Amino acid sequence: MSTATTQPSGPRGLGDRLLNGVERLGNKLPEPFMLFLVLFLITGLVSTGMALADVSVTVPGTDEPTVIKGLFTGEGLTWLTSSLGENYVGFPPLKTVLPILLAIGIAEHSGMLSAAVRKLFGSSPAWLLPYVVGLVGVVSSIMADSAFVVVPPLAALVFKAAGRHPVAGLLGGFAAAGAGYSTNLFPTSLDALFAGITTSVMGALPGYEFDPVNPVSNWWFNIASSIVLGIVAGFIIDRILEPRIVREGIPRDEIATDSDATDRADAEQMRAELDPKENRGLLIAVLAAVVLTAVLLVAVLPSGSPWRNEEGGFLPKSPLLDSIVFIVFIYFVVVGAIYGWMVGTLRTTKDAVAMMTNALKDMLPFLVLAFILGQFIALFNWSGIGSWIAVTGAAGLESIGLTGFPAIIGFMLLASFLNLFIISGSSMWAIMAAVFVPMFALIGYEPAFTQAAFRVGDSATQVITPMNPYMIVLLGMLRRYQPDAGFGTLMARMLPFVVPFWIFWAAILAVFFYLDIPLGPGNGIFIG
Repeated sequence: MSTATTQPSGPRGLGDRLLNGVERLGNKLPEPFMLFLVLFLITGLVSTGMALADVSVTVPGTDEPTVIKGLFTGEGLTWLTSSLGENYVGFPPLKTVLPILLAIGIAEHSGMLSAAVRKLFGSSPAWLLPYVVGLVGVVSSIMADSAFVVVPPLAALVFKAAGRHPVAGLLGGFAAAGAGYSTNLFPTSLDALFAGITTSVMGALPGYEFDPVNPVSNWWFNIASSIVLGIVAGFIIDRILEPRIVREGIPRDEIATDSDATDRADAEQMRAELDPKENRGLLIAVLAAVVLTAVLLVAVLPSGSPWRNEEGGFLPKSPLLDSIVFIVFIYFVVVGAIYGWMVGTLRTTKDAVAMMTNALKDMLPFLVLAFILGQFIALFNWSGIGSWIAVTGAAGLESIGLTGFPAIIGFMLLASFLNLFIISGSSMWAIMAAVFVPMFALIGYEPAFTQAAFRVGDSATQVITPMNPYMIVLLGMLRRYQPDAGFGTLMARMLPFVVPFWIFWAAILAVFFYLDIPLGPGNGIFIG
C-alpha cells in the first residue's frame, strides 16, 4: 500500500503563477559558463560578418575609424590562440577581487564578522531591532553569500528573545541582505569585482578620457544607500511585515523536527550573545582598526606624502587611490587576525593560510567563470563591436532625445528584469556593462555612474525569484514555523521590500545625479 501523500490541488494565485513562469523561463537559460560561451561564439560570428562587410565606426574624439575585426578570420584566430591566457589572467577583476577576498577570508573564518553581527543584534533594544536587522542585513553582503545563511536565523533568535515574532526577523533579515546586496557601508569584494569589469569594458573606447574606476568609486553613494535602505527595511519589518505575520497567526515556536546532533551544534554556534572572550576580541579588533586608521592618516596627510599626486592632492588620481586594494586588504587582515588570536581561532600562519584557502574555495566557481568572461570582454573590445554598439546606441538615444535620467531609469528597470533570471551579479554586469558603459560614456556619463545605476537594478528583485538558490534555504527555515509555506508565500512576504527598495534607491541616485554629487573619491556623474 502506498504511503505517498498528494499535494492539495486547486487554483493557484497570481504570485504562484508569476513565480512559476519566472522559474520556467530561467530554467531555459544555460548555466553562466555556457551562457557566456554562447555569447562569445555569437559575438565571433557577428564580428566576422561585419568584418567581411567592411563595417567601421568612428569614436567621437578620434581621427581614425575603428574597423571591425572578425574572430573567424586568420587575424582573429591567431589573436585568440596567442592571447587566450592573457585574456584570462589579465581580466581586471581578478587582480582586485582576489587580494580582498583573501583578507575577508581571515575576517570571516576567524569569526570576527559573525561576532560583529551578533554584537549588533544582541545589544539592541526590542523597539530598535527591526532597524538594526535592516541595516545589518544590508551591510552583511561583506560576508558575500554567507549573509543569506547567517543573518536570517540570527535575526529570528534575537526577535524571539526580545518578545517579537521570530518569523519577522527571519524574513526581514533575508530581505535586507538580498534586496540590498549590491551596496555596503564598507568596500567589499563585490566593489572590486564591479570596478574591474567596468574598467575592462571601457577598452571599447580606446583613448577615451574617463575617471578611473576602483573599489571605492561608488563609496559615497553606497554609504547613503546603505543607511537609507537599512531604515526603509526596518520600517517595513516593523510596520508591515511583523503586523501581518501576527494577524495571520503564524506560530512563534519552531515545529519539532528530526534534527541530528550536528543541527543542534550549529544552533548553539548561532547563539546571539557573545561570551566574554568574544567581546574582548571584538573590542581589541576595533581598537586595532582605530590605530591602523591613525597610522594611515599620518602616512598620507603630510604635504610631502608620497601617496599624493604631482599637484599635492589625492583627486582625481593619486598613489593613495591606486592603493585602495591594499588598504582594504590590510584592514581586514589586521582586524580578522587580531580577533582570531584573541579568541583562539587563529594561532599560526598555518591557520591564516587555511582561512584564505577556504575563502578561495568559495570563489572557485567565479574563477572558472572568469575564464570565459575574460575571453568574451576581450573579444568585444578587440573586434571593435563594443565601439560600434556604443557609438550607434548613443546616437540612437540622442536622436530620440533619451539622454537624461529617464534613460538611466530604463537601464535600471532592464537590470531588475534580467535579475529575475540571471542571479549572478558578475555575469549580468559583464553582459550589461559591455553594452551600456561605453554607450553612456559617449552621451556624457562616467563609467562609475553607470555602475552605480546598475547596483539599483541588480539586487531588489532577487528576493522574489525562484532562481535565487538561497530562496530554497529560506523556505526550509520558514517551514519550521509554517509547514505549508511555498514560494508564493515567500513572494508575498518579500514584495513589500522590493518596490520601496527600488524607489528609494533610485531616488538616492537621482539626488546624486541632479545635484552632481561625487559618487566616491575622485568619481563624479558627468564626463568633462
